[in-house]
Amino acid sequence: MGWLFVIMAIGFEVAGTLSLRMATTDTARRTWWTVAVVGGYLVAFVGLTLALDTGLALGVVYGIWAAAGVALTAVFSRILFHEPLNAIMGVGIAAIIAGVLLIELGSAAA
Repeated sequence: MGWLFVIMAIGFEVAGTLSLRMATTDTARRTWWTVAVVGGYLVAFVGLTLALDTGLALGVVYGIWAAAGVALTAVFSRILFHEPLNAIMGVGIAAIIAGVLLIELGSAAA
């Protein structure tokens, strides 16, 4: 169940961040700010809290949340807002994912 909360937290954090982008480009700014803060970040932090409450390790949960958030936000920003996503950025995303994987492997060995 803990990993389901992590996935929920990732999805809502990405939605919140994308909503912030919409708040800077859309005339309905107040609506997008509300979506970002309440519908995104608040629910994301509740998901993180619930995941930690199940006993998952903070370093692992936060690392996966952050890495997945960066990667998904970059991909969706490319799709939704036509922002750049080049090979160098792809290598950076891969490096973040590799770092989180190493943290996960390290915590399993400890």
